Amino acid sequence: MTTGAAPATLPAVVTKALAEAADALRRNDAAAAERCLLRALALAPRHAQARRLLGSALVMQGRHAEAVASLREAIALQPDDALAHNSLGNALGRLGDTAGAVAAFARACALAADLAPLWYNHAKALCEDRRNEEALPVLEQATRLAPDNLRAQFLHAHALRVSGRFAQAAQLYRQLVARHSAAEAWLGLANLKNQRFDADDVAAMERLARGPLDIDDRNSILFALARGYEDLGRHADAFRAYREGNASVRRHVHWDAARFSAQVDATLAAFTPPPRGASRRQGGEVVFIVSLPRAGSSLTEQILASHPQIDGAGELSDLHAVLQEESRRRGEPFPAWVAQASADDWQRLGADYLQRTARWRDERPRFTDKLPDNWRYVGAALAMLPEARIVVCRRDPVETALACFRQLFAGGGQPFSYDLDDIARHSRDFDRAVQRWRELYPTRLRVQDYEALVADSEAQIRALLAFCELPFDGRCLRFHETERVVRTASAGQVREPLRRDTARAANYASLLDPLRAALGLAPFAAAPK
Repeated sequence: MTTGAAPATLPAVVTKALAEAADALRRNDAAAAERCLLRALALAPRHAQARRLLGSALVMQGRHAEAVASLREAIALQPDDALAHNSLGNALGRLGDTAGAVAAFARACALAADLAPLWYNHAKALCEDRRNEEALPVLEQATRLAPDNLRAQFLHAHALRVSGRFAQAAQLYRQLVARHSAAEAWLGLANLKNQRFDADDVAAMERLARGPLDIDDRNSILFALARGYEDLGRHADAFRAYREGNASVRRHVHWDAARFSAQVDATLAAFTPPPRGASRRQGGEVVFIVSLPRAGSSLTEQILASHPQIDGAGELSDLHAVLQEESRRRGEPFPAWVAQASADDWQRLGADYLQRTARWRDERPRFTDKLPDNWRYVGAALAMLPEARIVVCRRDPVETALACFRQLFAGGGQPFSYDLDDIARHSRDFDRAVQRWRELYPTRLRVQDYEALVADSEAQIRALLAFCELPFDGRCLRFHETERVVRTASAGQVREPLRRDTARAANYASLLDPLRAALGLAPFAAAPK
């Protein structure tokens, strides 16, 4: 491996500028590093290392497109510089080009096979590109080279989980618990769902919770400990741990419930009545699956993805990205520009969405887009893609709210979900929006009720396929046999036959009465003996 050869002789001022730039990068002063490197490149424009370091400085400043250009120049000057390919992978990943990032990291690994961080970056990019099976041997190499890299081991366990290798994932999490008493590993075990904690596990987590932990580890162990209490039937203790963990997360996430409700109202108003949509019929390739979190959307996607004509793409950000890009182009936020959008505009936006998602039609003609929050954008989706179908997944509101409260979402996701009052208000916003969308688009939208699906799965699955204009296929009834990557917290459940014992709210009885009141429901009433 080389790091970018310099010319045989360099002016002293160039050597000094490079040294100052490297020092600035170590201090995370990217702007100072950029100034030093531009001085160096003015005198030595073909200095590959300077081009590479400039790319790194630009990445640190969020100027990813400029970074890519600089790094490509560095690679043209020094094609075998593994660090340049690695930096290019980072820049492409920040731009959302995960396939390009994967290729750059793979080249870096080929050039410097003994550098563990390159293998970790390659594996991470593969996971982000939903190529978890390919990531597994890459992660094995990363951990062989750096056995103490906990981040690589956690990513390895995560990749095993989303690939359906639950026993291997559990074994790795258990190893991490034994060696490092890692709070994140306890949470990983809790999220496997098919693992149960015993009294010894709970005692170990209680000891860990009493010790000094940073905020992320404390939140992780509280949610894991709550699952342990549930497994032991100690639901009052579980509720206390969930409440403490949620309150801790809530203090560090931003959620303005009133502002969100106003945004929902503005969106509904903007699409009432529906605007004149795309000038040509398009969108029959996609089924949008929308819902509140933890309401059965992953199950619905697993059923549809078991059909030979449908690829389950998972949670895609493309619809939101298309609308954001149009908002930037127009200089005003969505939905303020909806009234000015023409049929040709909607046609263009729909074509953009279909181009962005083309990879999901490489092997099958249709695909699912299962980003739950897209319930806010149903009007825009159908204006862009009039032939698309919208499946709204619903579940008992108390069960849905409790399931959100029991889940520590990755990266602070779903910021409304860490307070029961916020959850209830968000649920009411969802209900109001779905009701309006049903009124406006009665033939393009189907509500899929989770409890009805559990009660009569075949009838419901047949009706779902008919709504999507798909011929019946028995594999959809055996959805749990379908092997595919599932990246959500439901990765375990969708690989099991439908169960009738998933309701948990009764275990918490009157502890959830404030939630029931916020949802406009009656208080808990115990079933007669």
